[in-house]
Order: sequence, then C-alpha cells, then structure tokens
Amino acid sequence: MKTYDSNEYDVIVVGAGHAGCEAALAAAHMGEKTLLLTINLDMVAFMPCNPSVGGPAKGTVVREIDALGGQMGKNIDATYVQMRMLNTGKGPAVRALRAQADKWQYHEHMKDVIENTPNLTLRQAVADELVVEDGVCRGVITNTGAKYHAKSVVLTTGTAARGKIIIGELAYSSGPNNSLPSVKLPENLERLGFKLRRFKTGTPPRVDGNTIDYSKTEEEPGDQEPRHFSYTSKDEDYIKVEDQLSCYMTYTNPTTHEIIRKNLDRAPMFSGVIKGVGPRYCPSIEDKVVRFADKDRHQIFLEPEGRNTKEIYVGDFSTSMPEEVQLQMVHSVAGLEHAELMRPGYAIEYDVIEPWQLKHTLETKNIKGLFTAGQMNGTSGYEEAAGQGLIAGINAALSAQNKPGFTLQRDEAYIGVLIDDLVTKGTNEPYRLLTSRAEYRLLLRHDNADLRLTAKGHELGLIDDERYQTFLEKKQAISQAMKHIAEIKIHPTDEVQAYLASVKQDRLNAGVTAADFIKRPRVTIDAVEELTGEVISEDRYVKEQIEIALKYEGYIKKEKAMVEKLHRLESKKIPDRIDYSAIPSLATEARQKFEKIRPESIAQAERISGVNPADLAILTAYIQQGRIAKLPEDK
Repeated sequence: MKTYDSNEYDVIVVGAGHAGCEAALAAAHMGEKTLLLTINLDMVAFMPCNPSVGGPAKGTVVREIDALGGQMGKNIDATYVQMRMLNTGKGPAVRALRAQADKWQYHEHMKDVIENTPNLTLRQAVADELVVEDGVCRGVITNTGAKYHAKSVVLTTGTAARGKIIIGELAYSSGPNNSLPSVKLPENLERLGFKLRRFKTGTPPRVDGNTIDYSKTEEEPGDQEPRHFSYTSKDEDYIKVEDQLSCYMTYTNPTTHEIIRKNLDRAPMFSGVIKGVGPRYCPSIEDKVVRFADKDRHQIFLEPEGRNTKEIYVGDFSTSMPEEVQLQMVHSVAGLEHAELMRPGYAIEYDVIEPWQLKHTLETKNIKGLFTAGQMNGTSGYEEAAGQGLIAGINAALSAQNKPGFTLQRDEAYIGVLIDDLVTKGTNEPYRLLTSRAEYRLLLRHDNADLRLTAKGHELGLIDDERYQTFLEKKQAISQAMKHIAEIKIHPTDEVQAYLASVKQDRLNAGVTAADFIKRPRVTIDAVEELTGEVISEDRYVKEQIEIALKYEGYIKKEKAMVEKLHRLESKKIPDRIDYSAIPSLATEARQKFEKIRPESIAQAERISGVNPADLAILTAYIQQGRIAKLPEDK
C-alpha cells in the first residue's frame, strides 16, 4: 500500500480540457494517485469552439479512444443532441460519425466522472512553474505558492498559454472563452530550453436561435438508425431522430463578401495585429473570401449549443472582425437578417511547443518524466487533443511505475499517425488529422477500432474483464459467421437473378459461395439471408465486419503487405545519441534533420521531410557496419 504526503502524487496533469481529462482518467485508472489542475473548474472539458465531436478521421480517433478505455466516446454518447454518419455513400475508410453535443451537459458529465473516479483529485489552480531536478520533472508550483510533487507531469495547457483574444482593434490577455490565461508556465518552459512558437485559432459568433428565420435555411436532421461512439453504448438508448435537435445550413452571398472586403483594413489577420499562424483547414470567413475570390458563396451551419440554451453556433463563420462588422456580416446571410448577436466571434493567439522535441510516448526529450499533449503540441480539435491526452496519461502512469512506454504505430491507429506526424515532421500550423494523412486508412476504419485496440486497452488495465470478455465473444462471432458464409451456396434461381437485376448486377451463370456473392457491389448480407433462409448473424456489427472484409479483401491484402514492409523498417533501430556528424556523405539537410528530430528507426527517418533515399542508404549502411560514433552525454 502506497503512502503519500498531502501534496505528493504519482502523476500531475496540468489543464482539464479534452487532453487533460483523458490523461488524468487514464493515469488514475492505472492505479496512480493523480492530481488534475485546472485554471477554472467551470471549464472542465469545455467546448469553446464548435460543440461537436467526430467527423472525418476525428470520429475514428474517438472510437480508438473508447477502444483503449478512454472517456470521450462515452461522454458524447451521454450528452449528444444529434448524431449523424457522414460520407455514407463512400467506402468504409472515409465514413465518419459526428455528434452535436450539448455543450453544458458534456462539461458537467465529464466533471462528474472525474470527481467520482478513485485515485483522482480535481483542483482549481494556476500552474506557474515546473519542479525540475537533475533533468527530471518532479512536480509543479502554483500561483499561490503551493508545491505539488509527482513522479511524472503532463502538460495540457490548450490555448491558455499566453493566450490573447483579438476582436477587431481590441486585444487583451485571455484564455479561451474569457478565462484566465497561463502566462508564467510558458515562460518557465522557455527558460528550461524548450522551443515555442505562436499559433492562432478562432471561433465564430453565437446568435439567438429565437431570432433566426429557419424557413430560409436547409434542415439537416440526425440519423434514424442507432449510432454510437462507444462500444459500450446500447442501441436501445439511442435518441429517436424526432427527439434530436436539427442543424441547419445556409450560405454567405456576394453582399457578405463585399462587407468583408470593405473592412479588410480592420481585419486583424490582414492588418498585422495577428502574428500567430492560423489553421489551414479551418480558415476564418474573411480568409476564405480573400483566398477563394472566385466563390460567390460559402456554406454556413447553424448548430445548437444545447437543449437548455438558445445560443446557436454559426459554423464555418469564424471571424475576428470588429463586432459591428460581424453584425453586418451576419445580417447579410439568408435566415439571419434579424439575428441577434449573443457573443461575437474572436481570434485567439497562444503558445505551442515544437513537437519534434517529443518522443512517440509524448515524453519530452530533454526532461524526463515530463509529457505534453493536446493543442500545446500544435494540433487543432478536441479529438486530436483527447487522443494525445490518453497516450500521455498512459505513459505518465507507466513512467511512474518504471515500466516501458506505450506507443501506437501508423498501421495501428489514427492516433499513431497523428503522434508520428507531430514528432517526425513537426507542424508549421495548427495540425488537423485528415483521412489522407493515413497510408493504411482501409485498415484504420471507424468500424474496427475495437478489433484493433481493445486487447491493448485490457493489457494496460483500462478495459475491465467483463468488457474484454464481450469483445472476445464478438471476435468469435465474426470468425464463426465468416466460416458459415463460406459454406453457404447461392444458386442461379429466378429469385436470385431478380435480386441481382434489382441491384444492377450481372446474372449468375453458376452456383457460388455466399462469400463470393457478397463481393459483388451493392449485394448485402441481409439479402443473402433472405435468399437462402440462413441466419449468418443477428448482430449488425458482426455483419458489418464480414461485409467489409469480403468486399475490400484485395485492397486490405495490399495494405497489409505495405504494413509488413513498414514493420521491417521499424525493426531497424537507430542507436540512441548517434553522432550524425561522424557519418560521411550525408547530405547537409538530412544531417540537420536527423540531429533535430533524432529518429528512433529507419522507418521514422524515411518519413522526415527533406530526407532522400541516398541518405537512408548511407545511414543504414553505417549502422549495419557497427561503427557507431555517439554524442557525449552532456551534449
């Protein structure tokens, strides 16, 4: 039984946004006494921007978090007001679940979970300084002078790090949603030798829903079919579509664009007031109008912020224009002619740590026991933050236990792609996870996150035995159904031919197995059951796995072959602290990149921008020859 002083912990997590909540819960569930510090208890898991979870790539991350034992999927399933599957007309690699959250319920539910989790203490405080002894992080000191000790520390400061809100000519020090900023901690990180840079993000105005003319907009309801992010959620608990809250779509127009153009001299991002780099894939509306001058309109989504508020989030309308200009812009849009502004949009600048200073475990390279996660690593989005937070929390707990770290490879999870991109390539702008960033996206689907990661979560102690047993039963059901479908024969009967004609498929000339029959486009397992009278499975999720496995069998085999090559390269490890200056013939750029990033394997070295095949061949030969020159320990 461990004993502790009152201010002594195993793990301290600074910041209770989406990254911090996952980090703290993971560490506590792994048995470590954990302290979660937040600037404001009313901002736990808050959504200062769009109150939604999921979408392309991001929705898969939420499923991965859940499969590993994290909280985000459960939290959104308990608090959504609308649930929709996106890209249903496309292949399974890009289908994406998205939920509109009740902003306040999401915060309250997460806070309740945290407050009732054993081993976890939630406390309001501003962390000003790290306690670092002999290159090891030992704790934090708050603005009140309180000193907390720990074996490992996770920083998840979000956009609060020297945050500055900008609205037109107005600029003031602030965290998101007018919360307190964190000023001294980023200064402390700089003194400790970390390289920081300035990023910018923003949020749109909120308007009073009672003042919107929805008759001029296009309604977007949720799905009738039950959808969930968490594998533990039940279909019978799904909110009926008629009880969900709809979103609505409208558009900007030439008048909107003219208002923006006339006021560009007052737009902070064009007047020089904003210095930070903004997100490429989530630009402000003024940036869109300038960059896409040929477009005469842009989509706008009107999204409810909750069941007990009339605030409507004006999605894709992010702006830092002066408030009176924002009002003109809003009133120029169909349906919003008389909309009343409840909160103006704003831009926020903040500090981020250059992510190449991290290991794949998200531990910093120059200070042992210090981990960082979330937007402070240069990402954008709640989902990317939560995924990092989970990994950082797991590794902070393992570090406190003196155990090896836990990482995910690019072929195992989108979270692995995200982290590898950050530590290998860095980022010059707020990083957003996209399906196109994953080489193996047919393997990393939304539907199979549990099959990929539940065993890992169980091994870490984040998935309990009961849930793991349910998972094993699902795997067994898939295996049995796959065998069964390979044994069923489909014959060219009149009924079969009529069905094929109805789905615009060629006639059947001879009998085939049901497995081969399903490989045809638009042919479903449900149809096979109806045509043959055989019950392949009563579980729609089992059927989904079989159908995808059969229809995409050839593509999946190709991706698995690519993964085998990746694993061979990953197995070629690069010795720690190798002296790249001692390797003859390396190109200058490659040498500089290797020295900066310190890749752990040949596979990681191959992914570094600016490194060519000749550099890799030279590095590989040098390592194979065994003549390894190493840097001195103090360098």
